[in-house]
Amino acid sequence: MCNAHTHNYDVLILGGGPAGIAAASAAAAPHTSVAIVDENPTLGGQIWRNSFAADVSDPAAHWYQRIQHSPITRLHDLRVFHAPSPGTLQAEAGNGLHTLHYKKLILATGARERFLPFPGWTLPNIMGAGALQNMVKSGLPITGKRIVIAGSGPLLIVVAAYLKKHHARVICICEQAPLRQLLPFAKGVITNTEKLSQALQYRLQLLTVPYRAGWWPAIARGQSQLETITVTDGARRYIIPCDYLACGFHLVPNIELPSLLGCSQSNGFVKVDTTQQTSIPGIYAAGEITGIGGLEKSILEGTIAGYSATGQSTAAQQLSAARSKSLRFASAMQRAFALRPELRRLPAPSTLVCRCEDVPHSHLVSHSSWRSAKLHTRCGMGSCQGRVCGTATEFLYGWPSESVRPPILPVRLQTLAQAEDPASQELSTAI
Repeated sequence: MCNAHTHNYDVLILGGGPAGIAAASAAAAPHTSVAIVDENPTLGGQIWRNSFAADVSDPAAHWYQRIQHSPITRLHDLRVFHAPSPGTLQAEAGNGLHTLHYKKLILATGARERFLPFPGWTLPNIMGAGALQNMVKSGLPITGKRIVIAGSGPLLIVVAAYLKKHHARVICICEQAPLRQLLPFAKGVITNTEKLSQALQYRLQLLTVPYRAGWWPAIARGQSQLETITVTDGARRYIIPCDYLACGFHLVPNIELPSLLGCSQSNGFVKVDTTQQTSIPGIYAAGEITGIGGLEKSILEGTIAGYSATGQSTAAQQLSAARSKSLRFASAMQRAFALRPELRRLPAPSTLVCRCEDVPHSHLVSHSSWRSAKLHTRCGMGSCQGRVCGTATEFLYGWPSESVRPPILPVRLQTLAQAEDPASQELSTAI
């Protein structure tokens, strides 16, 4: 029988990526209990996965040292699934239910890749760009493997450079955004010394890799696994033999928990003020959930949130100019990598849109809302809880997510049965 556990903190940070780590470091102070919660076994998030350790290069090593020498409680392998009352969260771990009480809450839940369905996209060896990078970090051998990278966003270039460094044969990078859409963003990078330096480094690493702006994946083919990918610019098509397709159409924020808490949103992101506070007093948000903007923005907003949550207003205000600059960069990035309307025509009638419940495109086009589709086809009711198909259907059919309700993640019935609050007991009984 698993046990129930209770925790009490002055400041609780959800998310162990760069934004959460920066927030925890800024919030750490004498006589203030600070905890950082993450569902992974180690801190670092997606960007510093398997590299957040003392022997890595900056900036990860710098933040590793700060966390190591700060009085911060680290709670790993906890998956928050419910917010039963103000100041309280419930999470599941291998040893049962954890109830987390807080005075201030900082949300740094990050983002995930957006996947768009096209014929053959469920074949083995087709995966997200970031997902393939993480698998290589975890030991997947790719030496000599032919890899096509496609979709949208700066992550494509970062992943391409990483895979090439690990001796993969990166055939090409296909960016769906047209060159005319990318040029204003590129000009902005040129005027930013730090980002220009990063861009030049990636360019040098990828000199032999073609970068095709205005191209996207159309059809994947193979018997037991991926063998070829057809790419198109809307007029021409090329068939490329390959072993892997790393494909992701930029990023979408993980806003399920902010939605459950009632935080106001705008254009799919959590709204915050200049102190990173949300519409709910005492709840702050930082990083990609306030706008996709990269590592620097995440660290900066996390630092401001940590300062603000612990009353260090002067320190937070000193970062306001840098914050404004990072927000301008994030807005430019969103414009540059906006998805083209042609991508809505990618799925064939038989193309699966919801992989968990095997729901094809033909079963969804007749519905007018996310709720209708869920009720009639079970789209979004599988193990991913709509995290993959939900963002796809929002783009394909214009269906916004209509509600978020607990549990926001799959949870064992035994864990629900341990919950003491009436809402969770009702939920457990209903399920």
